[in-house]
Amino acid sequence: MKKLILSASLLVFGIFNAQEQIETAVPKVTFSGYAEIFYTYDFHQPDNHIRQPFLYTYNRHNEFNLNLGLVKANYATENMRANLALMAGAYPQDNLAAEQDLLKHINEANIGFKVSKTKNIWIDAGIMPSHIGWESAIGKDNLTLTRSIAAENSPYFETGAKISYTSDNGRFFLSGLVLNGWQRIARPEGNQTLAFGHQLSYKFSDNFSLNSSSFVGNDKPTDDKRMRYFHDLYANFTLGEKWSGIAGLDLGAEQNAKGSEKYNSWYSPNLLLRYAITDQTKIGGRVEYFNDEKGIIIGTSTPNGFQTFGYSINIDHEIHKNILWRTEARGFSSKDAIFMKDNLPESTNFFITTSLSAWF
Repeated sequence: MKKLILSASLLVFGIFNAQEQIETAVPKVTFSGYAEIFYTYDFHQPDNHIRQPFLYTYNRHNEFNLNLGLVKANYATENMRANLALMAGAYPQDNLAAEQDLLKHINEANIGFKVSKTKNIWIDAGIMPSHIGWESAIGKDNLTLTRSIAAENSPYFETGAKISYTSDNGRFFLSGLVLNGWQRIARPEGNQTLAFGHQLSYKFSDNFSLNSSSFVGNDKPTDDKRMRYFHDLYANFTLGEKWSGIAGLDLGAEQNAKGSEKYNSWYSPNLLLRYAITDQTKIGGRVEYFNDEKGIIIGTSTPNGFQTFGYSINIDHEIHKNILWRTEARGFSSKDAIFMKDNLPESTNFFITTSLSAWF
């Protein structure tokens, strides 16, 4: 009898143990979605409703529009992961204008696999979110409603392969990347040069983290090869229970001609702050400066190029745990008269944006 009970116990234990192993091996598939409707009023009132050539989000005047509508499927096991996300809206229309029509609707399409049994080391390849910058295309995840000039003029996405390592405690992250170019899905015609990058981030505490990201490559045809070097540095911080912020600095340089030892440079310092009035209501602000005198990233055809100071203030209210209403007032002031009003150039621009976003 004792042997029978023991055998039965071992059998039951084996069944449950096998069931547990099967359950842990079952891949997890999750679906998510995001949509953000916006309205912007530009006091310069552009006739064609397109606001500024250096902005790629919320860049419409006096019309309700979809900035980004996104549906995403994520597949994950212990040793494999994959993402597929499709999108529509003004953001992909503007930001992926150089891509083929079909590719303009792809937000993510990537596959990754774990290469170590004991360490969190992964290789991922495909179309991925950019490793550069403190802001993303998903509006609700950012401190301010609209994106900084620096974010608008550095990659939102990238295509290539990367190897990454995350420490066991999650505080340290390091990756190296091989890319098609500077925010490219398809390679530029005539370009045979791969680009490279890195990302290094460290979370010193729950209140402070630091990130360093880079890009090295040529984004022009090989016959006109001009090496571009770019570095993005930013810190995330919180002050007490109410305040949070980001301080960032972008630096870039590009050869002024093929084979030249001379470089043209640009830079952009930024400071963003947010204060939580309540758990549902927050206010935020931003000051920024973007200097691109030689027009490497933002061309103006004016004597001093693009040298622009920006500021904004926003208020956010969480209507529901998955619905966010935001309103922002923002202004630009440039050294040259680069903004058009009534077909005449001006050095300042002011606009107000409101948005409603929802997600699941």
